[in-house]
Amino acid sequence: MSKNLEQDRIQAIDFVRGIDIIFMVLFNYSITLDYFNLIRIPSSSLYRYILPVSIASIFIFISGVTSYISYQKQKEKVTRKYLIRGIKLLFYAILITLFTYVFVPRNAIFFGILHFFAVTSFLIPVFIKYNKLNLIAGLLFILSGVYLQQQTFGFSYFFWLGFIPENFSTFDYFPMIPWMGVILLGIYYGKYIAEKTQKIKFNSNFSNIFKFLGKHSLTVYLIHQPLLILFLIVFGFKLF
Repeated sequence: MSKNLEQDRIQAIDFVRGIDIIFMVLFNYSITLDYFNLIRIPSSSLYRYILPVSIASIFIFISGVTSYISYQKQKEKVTRKYLIRGIKLLFYAILITLFTYVFVPRNAIFFGILHFFAVTSFLIPVFIKYNKLNLIAGLLFILSGVYLQQQTFGFSYFFWLGFIPENFSTFDYFPMIPWMGVILLGIYYGKYIAEKTQKIKFNSNFSNIFKFLGKHSLTVYLIHQPLLILFLIVFGFKLF
C-alpha cells in the first residue's frame, strides 16, 4: 500500500468518523437529558432505534476498515498493537461502568461500545488473517444478532454475547452478536474502501474540524458525558 494511499485513506476515514462522532454525542446527550427529565425526545423507533443503530454501524464499520489497513502496514506487529489497545480500552470501559453505576444506576453501562471495542481488540488479530471468510462470518454474526435481539432470556451471564436478560435496561449496549459482524464486514471491505479514497482530499478549515474529531474520537467519546453531567451540576440542575 503506497504512502499516499495510506494518508488519503486516513483523511477520508477521519472526516467521516468525525461527522459520525458528532451525531453520536448529540444523540447520547438527548438520551441523557431525557433521562433527567430536562427534555422530551421522540419515542418512535426511528429515533430510539434506527438512528442510534445507523450511527453506531458506521462507527464500528470504520473501525473494521482501519483494522484492515493497519494490518496491511504492520502485519508482524498487529497482535501486540491490538493487545495493548484492548487493555487500554478495557480500563476505560471499567471507568465508564463505574461512572454510570454511580450516577445513573438504573441504566448503568456494563457492555457498551468501549467494552465491545476492548474485547474485539483481542479477537481482530485472529479474524483479520482470513479476509474472505470475514464476509461470511460477518453476515452470520449479524443475522444471529437480529434473531437474538427479538428474544429475552432468564439468565444474564451471556448478556455480553447478545443474550438479553429479562428486564434489562442500559444506556449503551453493544453485544458481540451482532456487532462483531459489522467489524468483520469493515475488515472485508477495507481494501476496496482504501483504494477508492486514494484521491480524496480534505484541506479546508471546515473539514479539518471533522478530521480532528475523527482522529480523537475515543477522547471525545470518553469525556462528552462527564462534561455534560458536570455542566448541568455547575449550572444548578438537580439531577439526583
